[in-house]
Amino acid sequence: MPNITYNDSGDIVATYDPTAEPAVYNLGDTTWILVAAVLVMIMAPGVAFLYSGLLRRKNALSMLMLGLAVYSVGTIQWFFWGYSLAFSATGSKFIGDLKHFGLMNVLDAPSMGSSKIPALLFAFYQSMFAAVTPVIIIGGLAERARMLPVLVFTFVWATLVYDPIACWVWSGNGWLFQLGDLDFAGGGPVHMTSGTASLAWSLYLGKRRGYGTEKLAFRPHSVSHVILGTTLLWFGWFGFNGGSELAGNLRAFQACIVTNLATAMAGLTWMFMDFFYTGNYSAVSFCSGALAGLIAITPAAGYVGAPSSLAVGFVGAVGANFATGIKVKLGFDDPVDGFALHTIGGLIGSIMTGFLADSRVVDFDGYNSITGGWINKHYEQMGYQLAGSLSIIAYTLVVSYLILFVIDHIPGLRLRVSEESEILGVDETELGEASYDYVALHRDLEFPNEHADFMAGKTAASSNASHEKVNKESSGGAIAV
Repeated sequence: MPNITYNDSGDIVATYDPTAEPAVYNLGDTTWILVAAVLVMIMAPGVAFLYSGLLRRKNALSMLMLGLAVYSVGTIQWFFWGYSLAFSATGSKFIGDLKHFGLMNVLDAPSMGSSKIPALLFAFYQSMFAAVTPVIIIGGLAERARMLPVLVFTFVWATLVYDPIACWVWSGNGWLFQLGDLDFAGGGPVHMTSGTASLAWSLYLGKRRGYGTEKLAFRPHSVSHVILGTTLLWFGWFGFNGGSELAGNLRAFQACIVTNLATAMAGLTWMFMDFFYTGNYSAVSFCSGALAGLIAITPAAGYVGAPSSLAVGFVGAVGANFATGIKVKLGFDDPVDGFALHTIGGLIGSIMTGFLADSRVVDFDGYNSITGGWINKHYEQMGYQLAGSLSIIAYTLVVSYLILFVIDHIPGLRLRVSEESEILGVDETELGEASYDYVALHRDLEFPNEHADFMAGKTAASSNASHEKVNKESSGGAIAV
């Protein structure tokens, strides 16, 4: 049992080892990290709303549901062995062991991440990263994947991909940590892994029905959802980047400032880039740019000054904007550009960190120090950044694809929905529900009358369950009012 007392300032004093000095946890530090963890949690529904808004209405609810369901699977996996595989002090350079299986002995001792917070709080904070990361992946499988295999994939992927890479980058034993790779808040473990896994899903599932035709040249069904999701992400990202200092100090404040600056710059940059092509100040374009800025600044947030953050946001937006054309050149179907935004955006952020990491910024916290990047004439840093980024991308792509292959060949876990389900929409066939009760669905169907009997049965069942009145004479897949 923990031996906890408090000093005159209200700080926690933990006697976790009779042979060691008691650990003192500042009340301000622990409170900030607890709040930061909750801020990161709101990013899961933020991603879900963003993706939902970008898709067709007949698949909108599946993204919202998966946002919470995948987050839940990631949370449970982290409790079982995720934390131990990533942060066990007795693990190897590549993966931890099961010393902390089920969060055993994760209580009041100083955490591996920082001696300023207890291990229990660190495990909770990091659980948010572990749970949100697989949520980002779901964009690559949108509109054509079955629900159950996605949840199975999440548990296995977190074990075989996320946990080892988190160990590489953030564990004191990790080989990239010891090499000198700089990744403040997850450009590699979160964004490069999720974006690359999203690519693996896109490649394995193949293109959506009608890809390359006018049917899939649709506008986002709800730009309001896109803006809401982006707002939640921007809000939560202050906990994502600002909390990664694992203390409430000047460096944490600086991380929040540069996060805000880079995001603002990137949003405006993308919007004006698209304006030159379309002549419109697109809300979706601004939101895409803001997301690119958030991703690009993530690995650099604790290492760069305010002027440098503007450069990170600008370059991140330009690079990710052009990267959206990769799927056209290579011919794969990435519905929400997860690869361009997260993998390429994270890679750009890592490279910019190699250029702009400033030892003076790290000194803001008073106890950490780095040699810096090119701005400090430490030219070797770029090699470390490239080694880390390319290793993460390659490992993630290969292992993710293998996981998909194995799951797809397990009876009952076929990954792709049937052609009928894809035509009618995942919401109706997999969830049996719809995002909008009184909105006609026929505009999203290829041949509405062909599926009228099926839709009438689904509508009647839904209506009987909710005691709604249904016009039995209606056809064409419309939910009658």
